[in-house]
Amino acid sequence: MQKRNTLKLIAACAMLMGASASFGQETIKIANIVELSGGGATAGTNFKNGVELAVKEINAAGGILGKKIQTITSDTQSNPGVAKGLTQKAVDDEVFAIFGPVFSGSIMVSMAESRKAEIPNFTGGEAASITMQGNPYIFRTSFTQATAMPKVARYISDQAKLKTLAVIYVNNDFGKGGLDMIKKALDKSPTKIVTEISTDSGQVDFSAAVLKAKQSGADGVFVYSNEEESARMLREFRKQGWNKPIIGETTLTGQKVIELAGEAANGAIAHVGLTVDAPLPAIRAFRAKFERDYKYVSDHNGMKGYSGIYTLKAAIEKVGKLDRKAVANALHSLVVTTDKEPGILMNVAFDQNGDLDRESFLVEVKNGQQVVVATLPPLNPMAINKPAAAAKPAAPAKK
Repeated sequence: MQKRNTLKLIAACAMLMGASASFGQETIKIANIVELSGGGATAGTNFKNGVELAVKEINAAGGILGKKIQTITSDTQSNPGVAKGLTQKAVDDEVFAIFGPVFSGSIMVSMAESRKAEIPNFTGGEAASITMQGNPYIFRTSFTQATAMPKVARYISDQAKLKTLAVIYVNNDFGKGGLDMIKKALDKSPTKIVTEISTDSGQVDFSAAVLKAKQSGADGVFVYSNEEESARMLREFRKQGWNKPIIGETTLTGQKVIELAGEAANGAIAHVGLTVDAPLPAIRAFRAKFERDYKYVSDHNGMKGYSGIYTLKAAIEKVGKLDRKAVANALHSLVVTTDKEPGILMNVAFDQNGDLDRESFLVEVKNGQQVVVATLPPLNPMAINKPAAAAKPAAPAKK
């Protein structure tokens, strides 16, 4: 009887050990939870394609720690509630990491599930509040607004020398966060915001918003919205004869916006964290591979997904084992350089909040193309270009 009970106990322990050792499997499961339909379809599709391109390359080179990556892709439909449900399903599927959603409003809702399960979660969302909640499992593949807006604010005040500015923003978590951060960044500058114009996600007619910007008498306008809405605004500015600077952040000069806006995109200026037009070898190589596989030019979201997978790879290899908690801890002080990992695209450093720092670019749309007009340094260059630790002098030999 006692022997039978002992055998049962051993069997039960073996089952428990098998359940807990889910990462002793032959593949590393990653959930790709992105916007493939709805208002975020352009961003989510690019992000997904970037993730899958990186996974294909890594698997072809032998995987991570000898294990291949398996991706499971799901469509959030650009709906935060759907994103939350899909994240919970990914938790139940015992994935090692989650990529997405891309939209700030969705990740703000869904990341509570990945946090509870202690699963590293990478997002392309830029709302500053995403990483301000002390979530140790959330990591960006893009700049936070708190990093990006001071850079664009310096351009508006110091280079464009605009005394007054109109701001047109989309009324969601992304847009309101951007409005708050550009106001904060310009607060002590010579540039004053004279009007704040709220618009809606999915809005079609921007005639009233553009007219209000014109009537404000501002020296220029800062536009902060989604891809399709940004393109409609640029066309409306052209239609109403606007001839002052139109300045924005990454989305304003994205490839999809340029395609949709046509001639109206020319002259738009933006600070971008990532662009396939950057004159860097790793980025040029990425652009060529992405175009070869998907037959179109990637925007910054494709670069976010691609570099995010290589970030995860670098963290796992630094830890040396498939331990989600240890990998998350390593990510909070991770520095990755292109000489060791070209897939990271640009030298990057992560901080304790899961935010990243790296170089970025100022671009202008000319003849339907992004043209890099300036390279801007990281906020903390020493964090990225850390000198190698000096070797300690050998202790004198004992006599």
